[in-house]
Amino acid sequence: MKRFLILLSLAFLSTSSVFADNLKSKIMPLKDRAEIQNRLFKDRVSTVLPKIMERTGIDMWIIIAREYNEDPVIRTMLPSTWLNARRRTILVIYNPGNGKNLETYAIARYDVGEVFKKMWDPEKEPDQYLALSKLIKELNPKKIGINQSEYFAQADGLTATEYNLFKSSLTRAQFRRVVSAEKLAIGWLETRSGLEMEYYPAICNIAHQIIREGFSSNVISPGKTTTDDVVWWYRERIIELGLTTWFHPTVDLQRSNNAEFNFLSAFSKSKESNVIQRGDLLHVDFGITYLGLNTDTQQHAYVLKVEESDAPAELQNALAVGNQLQDILTEQFVIGRTGNEILLDALNNAKSVGIKPQIYTHPIGYYGHGSGPTIGMWDKQQGVPINGDYPLYKNTAYSIELNAKVYIKSWEKEVAIMLEEDAFFDGEKCEYMDPRQTKLILIK
Repeated sequence: MKRFLILLSLAFLSTSSVFADNLKSKIMPLKDRAEIQNRLFKDRVSTVLPKIMERTGIDMWIIIAREYNEDPVIRTMLPSTWLNARRRTILVIYNPGNGKNLETYAIARYDVGEVFKKMWDPEKEPDQYLALSKLIKELNPKKIGINQSEYFAQADGLTATEYNLFKSSLTRAQFRRVVSAEKLAIGWLETRSGLEMEYYPAICNIAHQIIREGFSSNVISPGKTTTDDVVWWYRERIIELGLTTWFHPTVDLQRSNNAEFNFLSAFSKSKESNVIQRGDLLHVDFGITYLGLNTDTQQHAYVLKVEESDAPAELQNALAVGNQLQDILTEQFVIGRTGNEILLDALNNAKSVGIKPQIYTHPIGYYGHGSGPTIGMWDKQQGVPINGDYPLYKNTAYSIELNAKVYIKSWEKEVAIMLEEDAFFDGEKCEYMDPRQTKLILIK
């Protein structure tokens, strides 16, 4: 066993050297990334946020968090070199209307990055919340939005303690103007800017390249390598490239045996004992975080038998069915339609052409499972209450996640073609940010 582990470690090292130069050259140094992330944020404040505030009718947005207990929204607004909030961080965004620029303030001892300007002098007013109350009085907003939401977690970042302190600092007249900023927070998180979309396709391409690296003979030796070995290779590769991930990858397999496909096992119980053999159909669920944006991808590979030069036609056709289901789903993307409407029509259309579908698509961007319309969940194929009733807006991104079960005659059973690709909806069409998988990855 010890000798095997040493050999495995050496194999991983040699694999890294094979791939390193090509992909590493595409990854920016941390300093460059930080500068780009700050530029992306500044651009969003001027191009995205005013429209969302106008749409929701909230002219003041207050975001409050403390160090290590950050609101999900405030994480997207801090300078790239701030890994956390500092002490208590209070950000105030005010829309004066009439086409004027947003006013952005920090009730803090110092500016918060280049966007939020210091508006608190503790020597003159020691109470941070009273300083906030005075700013509210000065600006006199009509609606004050705070991050509270029963159903959308990323719009529910205000803690009970901070809410109570905030409430006690306001006059009755001020408090009557306080409303939930749920739709404002969702809109901010789900909307992608034009500048972000100059970078996002390349991020998806990097994720695709890493998947192909792992699904290759440089990493996988049939009869020796386990699915868990490949999972940890992906984790190590992400670190080696200076990237991060927002979830632990999974790698599972289906093969010509009596085992029936189990959805839960595929995604949460992949075992080390799954030694990869020739003739296996492999599946990976993988994502990275880069420049503050996330990817979420599922693809398939086939391990060639010694006498084979291509995957069996039945498996290739099964992948084509999965692609057909993707097309059926993305054709349903129309501004104003809810996630549930998109889901149910896509399922009905798929079934009408003989496909056995499951759809569980979600928004993606600042968070892997982002805010916006939920388009099915694997265990809620009749629709998702509340989150599935949220409408589709333009300039939003989605992980087109689904599966189609296809009968493979030579295997005498169904296989699940589980696909996930990141796409952007511009208001007219939903297109993949980097070309989707249309052919099985082949492992020799």
